[in-house]
Amino acid sequence: MKQMIIHGGKPLKGDVWIGGAKNSTVTLIPASILSRTPVTLEGVPRIADVDNLMDLLSEMDVECDFQDTTLRIDPTRIERRPLPAGKIKSLRASYYFMGALLGRFGKAVVGFPGGDDIGPRPIDQHIKGFEALGAQVDNENDQIIITAPKEGLHGARIHLAMPSVGATNNIILASVTAKGQTIIENAAKEPEIIDLATFLNNMGAVIRGAGTETIRIEGVDQLRAQVPHTIIPDRIEAGTYISLAACIGNGIRIHNIIEEHLDSYLAKVEEMGVVTEVDEDSIYVYPAGDLKMVQVKTDPYPGFATDLQQPITPLLLTAKKGEGVIIDTIYPKRIGHIAQLQKMGGAIRVENNIILIHPTKALHGAHVSAGEIRAGACLMIAGLMADGETIISNAGNILRGYDRVEDKLRQLGADVEIRDVK
Repeated sequence: MKQMIIHGGKPLKGDVWIGGAKNSTVTLIPASILSRTPVTLEGVPRIADVDNLMDLLSEMDVECDFQDTTLRIDPTRIERRPLPAGKIKSLRASYYFMGALLGRFGKAVVGFPGGDDIGPRPIDQHIKGFEALGAQVDNENDQIIITAPKEGLHGARIHLAMPSVGATNNIILASVTAKGQTIIENAAKEPEIIDLATFLNNMGAVIRGAGTETIRIEGVDQLRAQVPHTIIPDRIEAGTYISLAACIGNGIRIHNIIEEHLDSYLAKVEEMGVVTEVDEDSIYVYPAGDLKMVQVKTDPYPGFATDLQQPITPLLLTAKKGEGVIIDTIYPKRIGHIAQLQKMGGAIRVENNIILIHPTKALHGAHVSAGEIRAGACLMIAGLMADGETIISNAGNILRGYDRVEDKLRQLGADVEIRDVK
């Protein structure tokens, strides 16, 4: 158990550098086992999910070496083994081993995935995709067993009921070495999908249309890594620091961003009245003046990301008048942070899964709990804004998604500490 201790109310200033995208990294690490040669990933964030994925790789005799922000993975001696349910349940992205193992070995035995408690996140679209490729999917003893036919997987036309990022990624992983052409319709368009396709194409895959609603994959015999792959910047981490800068910043520049990945978020922040200046790969957030409430509605990319509805919530609390509204169409049950903000004096409530926010003159420190990654980020920002001491329990959830967060906050002038507690 970890706690984050924050002594808030201190204006922050300076520069912060964004790490590689968590949501790319947790896909690329399982994808690396498709390579017949060692893989080098650069710009890898120092987050707990990377450590957990490396542990899973070690279960299959895959060697890893993580130095600074470079992760080297050698899958040349990989052994297919059932992945332990305990470690699988520690993070949801472990389900990408389903597609990767199926593509590499023709069989995957994986425990049911865990991850954040943000409401139902079924994997029926993943299973539909595997079955369309010819695989048999069974559920035995809390494990998913996916088996390709003797002749191997075959290409198929797969229409997703919704543009699921997880299902799109998993079908890509399984189909890059399948025979023939696979077409994914109503595919997710997130930048992390493009990052995965770029990584695989550089190893010899043939993937076209990533970032559009139709992705076409021509199966190849095998993949071989030739060059290092640099992970795209984390748009969710960037959005979190933009909110932080607007809430409690006295001028903060956020480096290593891709502006177009943040378009919908920046549009909403600027609608509130936050003044920013965007350069080629950085954004400067000026000290915020009087802000107005807005309505936020999450949607699949390029819409407003569900992972940013919680980090923007403390910023809405600083608005001077009106009522703010957040409607999460992706995960409507993603409301665990609301009760915690109420403990800190936030004028915020939930009605029928709609979050309603009213101006809050000041927050005060309190003992709160980070139920999941983005809730933790929300409470971290609130704690930096609040008068007095805030203790965030389950702070390990923050470390799962935010690269070297303690160091970065201290560099901005925050009084923050992460402690191990029994």
